[in-house]
Amino acid sequence: MATAAVLENQIRTIDPDEERAFMDAIDRWMEREVIPVIQHHDHNDLWPEKLVEQMAEMGLFGATIGQEYGGLGLPATTYAKIVMRISSYWMAITGIFNSHLIMAAAVERFGTPEQKMKWLPKFATGEIRGGLALTEPNAGTDLQAIRTVAMRDGDDYVLNGTKTWISNALNGQCFAMLAKTDPTADPRYKGMSLFIADKRDGLTTGKKFDKLGYKCIDSAELIMEDYRIPADQLIGGVEGQGFFQATGGLELGRINVAARGVGLAEGSLRLATEYAQQRETMGKPIAQHQAIQLKLGEMATRARAARLLTLDASEAYDSGERCDMEAGMAKYFASEAAVDNSQEAMRVFGGYSYSKEYDIERFYRDSMLMCIGEGTNEMQRIIIAKQHLKANPV
Repeated sequence: MATAAVLENQIRTIDPDEERAFMDAIDRWMEREVIPVIQHHDHNDLWPEKLVEQMAEMGLFGATIGQEYGGLGLPATTYAKIVMRISSYWMAITGIFNSHLIMAAAVERFGTPEQKMKWLPKFATGEIRGGLALTEPNAGTDLQAIRTVAMRDGDDYVLNGTKTWISNALNGQCFAMLAKTDPTADPRYKGMSLFIADKRDGLTTGKKFDKLGYKCIDSAELIMEDYRIPADQLIGGVEGQGFFQATGGLELGRINVAARGVGLAEGSLRLATEYAQQRETMGKPIAQHQAIQLKLGEMATRARAARLLTLDASEAYDSGERCDMEAGMAKYFASEAAVDNSQEAMRVFGGYSYSKEYDIERFYRDSMLMCIGEGTNEMQRIIIAKQHLKANPV
């Protein structure tokens, strides 16, 4: 009954005219503020401080947070369209608010009333920004292998451990932190809890990773050494619920990654289409050569299929249904579409694709992350298969 109530509260819709107006505002912002500065920030791996401030003003840090807490309360379908649109030009900046919104979703879906009233309004405005702290040096897909421990000490918990590859680690102020409150629990997931972990004494930031792509958003370590937080920052107030709270939030995270994959696939298609009509060989634009047309046809089909799968998963999420299979399908297919389309676009561009003067090389660098983040595509296929078999017993 508790799970049903959580899902019921998540059902949202939006007037089509309001959605169009919001998308138009995103387009204007992209054209005026974002597109002109992409290469500078990406090539120099610079935190886009001005753009982050503008995203906060537009309400993107509260995009999926309920209106009763000051958020926009957007359905996942609208949120996915926003991410697609932005990612079709610059995928990295969507990660700044995506990781933040997964943290917020954990509090909104599973937090106590007091936690919601205290934290969500500040999350919604971007006054407090942050992300999700699950991954550790020896625990990625296998979350039950984490070693971070949280021990009760009076009215506090004391945490010790290291998280890695944490988005917004440097520039964020708060994280949904997964830790073991009972390291001896069997099965292991029963001993895991999720905390609202704000930056204070005992929580420090480690090295920032120098990445192939996904530039300007900081990915770094979080290190806890006798890090003490009040017990009322245990999400939901009950120990042992963290594994399900964390993985439940990954449904929205995988829809976001799928939407980013769609954006990358569509952006790669756009760049290849434009270039193929401008570049000439043998006395005509290369778009008139059958070899290039075959590529464009496959790219267009992949991008369209990825979009439809992602919207399908978003609609399932909005309806309150369990959608781990749909989200897994969308994440798997859309991320692979991003990789395939960026590679094919590189071939369309030929030698110029290796020049940083052309945006396509960024799409190529950014796309592979989508196959790894929010659960590897190998794991997605296992999840899809298990759900499919469960729904089709012999």
